[in-house]
Amino acid sequence: MEKQVILNAKHLELTLKRLCHELIESHDDFSNTVIVGLQPRGIHVVERLKIILEDILKKEITCGNLDITFYRDDFRRRETPLLPSVTNIDFSLENKDVILVDDVLFTGRTIRSGLDAVLSFGRPKSVELMVLIDRRFRRDLPIEANYVGKAVDTLLSERVSVEWKEHEGEDKILLYTKESDE
Repeated sequence: MEKQVILNAKHLELTLKRLCHELIESHDDFSNTVIVGLQPRGIHVVERLKIILEDILKKEITCGNLDITFYRDDFRRRETPLLPSVTNIDFSLENKDVILVDDVLFTGRTIRSGLDAVLSFGRPKSVELMVLIDRRFRRDLPIEANYVGKAVDTLLSERVSVEWKEHEGEDKILLYTKESDE
């Protein structure tokens, strides 16, 4: 299968703006809300959300990056060790409304690890999940996103790749088969 564009740059921008407006509907002025991006790819989504939200609300939005490496259930099962990323949460999550952000939701295992890691920074009032792409029908855990950019139905052999202008040269989300990229 050739790489198929799920969202191009224009549609990705519109999707991010829509998600920001959904967040504003639920969290008003963000006075008790923080946004936390899961390393490695959720942080790129948070960077974009922060820019859009601050432009709309005309105020600083509290955001952080969370590394979940040591909370993963497969951490010790891999042949090559996982390299941790940087966690950048210089605020307490105690009694805050936390929006956990990742780029793609597939089995739910990454999100479960993120939930465990969040508790290291305090006990939140609530935790919601936002993902750009929800790969439905393949959950290992009963996890569902509160905010979804786009839901796609995929085969087990297919992959979803979120590419960012700052890192891969162009904003787009691709669907491709595992074999075609190796």
